[in-house]
Amino acid sequence: MRRMKKILFLILPLCLLTGCYNSGVPRENVLKIYNWADYIGDSVLEDFQAYYKEQTGEDIRIVYQTFDINEIMLTKIEKGHEDFDVVCPSEYIIERMLKKKLLLPIDTNFGSSPNYLGNVAPYIREQIDKLSQPGEAVASHYAVCYMWGTAGILYNRAFVPDSDATSWECLWDKKYAGKILMKDSYRDAYGTAVIYAHAQELAEGKTTVEALMNDYSPRAMEIAEQYLKALKPNISGWEADFGKEMMTKNKAYLNMTWSGDAIWAIEEASAVGVDLDYTVPKEGSNIWYDGWVIPKYAKNTKAASYFINFMCRSDIALRNMDFCGYVSSIATPEVQEAKTDTTLDYYSDLSYFFGPGADSIQIDKIQYPDRKVVERCAMIRDFGDKTRDVLDIWSRIKGDNLGAGITILIFVVVGLMSGWMIYKRWERYKRRQLQRRRSRRKKTRGGR
Repeated sequence: MRRMKKILFLILPLCLLTGCYNSGVPRENVLKIYNWADYIGDSVLEDFQAYYKEQTGEDIRIVYQTFDINEIMLTKIEKGHEDFDVVCPSEYIIERMLKKKLLLPIDTNFGSSPNYLGNVAPYIREQIDKLSQPGEAVASHYAVCYMWGTAGILYNRAFVPDSDATSWECLWDKKYAGKILMKDSYRDAYGTAVIYAHAQELAEGKTTVEALMNDYSPRAMEIAEQYLKALKPNISGWEADFGKEMMTKNKAYLNMTWSGDAIWAIEEASAVGVDLDYTVPKEGSNIWYDGWVIPKYAKNTKAASYFINFMCRSDIALRNMDFCGYVSSIATPEVQEAKTDTTLDYYSDLSYFFGPGADSIQIDKIQYPDRKVVERCAMIRDFGDKTRDVLDIWSRIKGDNLGAGITILIFVVVGLMSGWMIYKRWERYKRRQLQRRRSRRKKTRGGR
């Protein structure tokens, strides 16, 4: 009974926030949020409820659900017409939703509440506005960036020299075969392959990272597949989340991953004496953005707009960053001050993000990449009607990349199962033969 009470004690608060949408509650008093897992700070949702009550005089119940794949979220909205009020897709899905007219503009009338949307860094807003569609309002009217970051290489300094990790070439280096993990992300894999394939042209200034990562011509896709096929024998696994743990346990030496995951892994590894670091290779990489949007079928656009505004407050941005390890789009003096770390022995140029006074500040270089790093990176746009072709490449590359050991194990298991099935069939055959002989004997005895 005590255990049951404990379970109820844990479940009831979750039901109040997440769940259990009671049809007796008017829909205008319900906010349905669809977000990535582990992507919002502790008690932030409860604090929003208090803020909303204070600003509007209305109670709000939150139904909070999570997803782990952008396309699943999109399908629920596009095909299922799910009435989520606010969701958090990545930039290429935001672009796709804009193309398909699946988004509503964010209402900036917040009553007596300050408008916090202006806290978003102008640099970030400019990147989001690149997603704008012809003849429509700029994308930042429909989407507000929440978190952003880079794709790069997390590496174990005990086994990988810093000089090796500065280039994507290390992933193709046979000496690291079997000790490399790759994010299970077809977009990042495609971008990495085409960048490395054109490393010389990039160094000579003959092309750009943005042009390469957004080239879906037959020739570009052919090159990407060729390089990914050459990379595959080195890969020990395609990971969605387990890479961080593998790296902290010395089971892998290199991991093509995202900056937020790298922050988490470095902190965890440091606690157990493992020296990890993260870098964006010299050739360049992908910068990604996740943002809040209001889907076409939302039923509570008012609360959704208030929620997006609330998430742009400096204090809320800091809490969310501290919780998930990624970097908020909020660029206020309060955020800069909180994130400045005078114990660091290096300085970074963050003037592109925080403004002119931040051209030489002590701040974490993984969370906040230096201007020079950002200048060699770009955003991967929506593949559009070429998405299927790129997914086909990814399917052919990844296949069932299980490794030799697992493959042998499967053959052994299949062999044992086949042997067992043959044995059981032989047993059944012998039983039938025995039954037939007995049946003939009975008939013979009966005839006598």
